[in-house]
Amino acid sequence: MFDLTPSQIISRVLILLIALPVHELAHAYTAHFFGDTTPERNGRLSLNPLVHLDPLGTIMLLIAGFGWAKPVPVNPYTLEKRSPSANLLVSLAGPMSNLALAILAALPVRFGLIRLTGSTGSFFPAPAEFILWFIIINLALMLFNLIPLFPLDGEKVVSYLLPPNLSRYMEAIRPYGSMILLGLIILGRMSSIDVIGWIMDWPLYSLFGLLTGV
Repeated sequence: MFDLTPSQIISRVLILLIALPVHELAHAYTAHFFGDTTPERNGRLSLNPLVHLDPLGTIMLLIAGFGWAKPVPVNPYTLEKRSPSANLLVSLAGPMSNLALAILAALPVRFGLIRLTGSTGSFFPAPAEFILWFIIINLALMLFNLIPLFPLDGEKVVSYLLPPNLSRYMEAIRPYGSMILLGLIILGRMSSIDVIGWIMDWPLYSLFGLLTGV
């Protein structure tokens, strides 16, 4: 965060206040759609950032460009009764909401209404700079949250898709998921061994080019 310009910091904070609440509301609303009242009872059917933000995940988003919010509590048994795929759809709803935000932000770029440049505002972000960061951070949030480590959505997605004999391995590492994830982030920031960057960079910039035509 210390090597960011003021306009980049402001961009990330504003994007944080949009992208993470939308991500968590997508989880909550999808669960609510399938008859699970747990998110509503915990106040998570809301776009209020304060009910969703996780302190460590917020810091990681500001520093690294990707992070996480507090997981939305759901009742997997209620969801399973309504539909065998309900738990999977609830898990996918958050990352897909970030993809939808990136697509919406990329439309004016794709149609030539805004030209992305490398210039930055002196303090407040220029519109093109904000849209650039908005697309990149939402794509990063989508891809990051699909990594199959607890507490990320990808862990639930992979556990659902794996056969029972393999899903037991996911359950075995679940208690250590947060520590593994944090360790990988710190390792990537403090050394040249950036596992998460290696996983995310190619699909992120490929999707960015596909959406914007840049």
